[in-house]
Amino acid sequence: MSSSTPSARFGGAFVGALVGTAAGILLVTAAGTFSITVSVLFASPAIAAPALVGAVVGTTVTSGTTRPNSSR
Repeated sequence: MSSSTPSARFGGAFVGALVGTAAGILLVTAAGTFSITVSVLFASPAIAAPALVGAVVGTTVTSGTTRPNSSR
């Protein structure tokens, strides 16, 4: 059903994971400003969860953005 190439889906997942990781790092940094220490038990899921969601969203969004191959 989906006509996107695997490399495009992988690229979308990679970019989505990078954006999600950046959001997670900002979340950990913001939490660190309001408390004295941020434990590893908080930091790991706070970075991993947005990265995973970003990868899923990147894959999903990329799958629907193909153009038809029309030659004139």
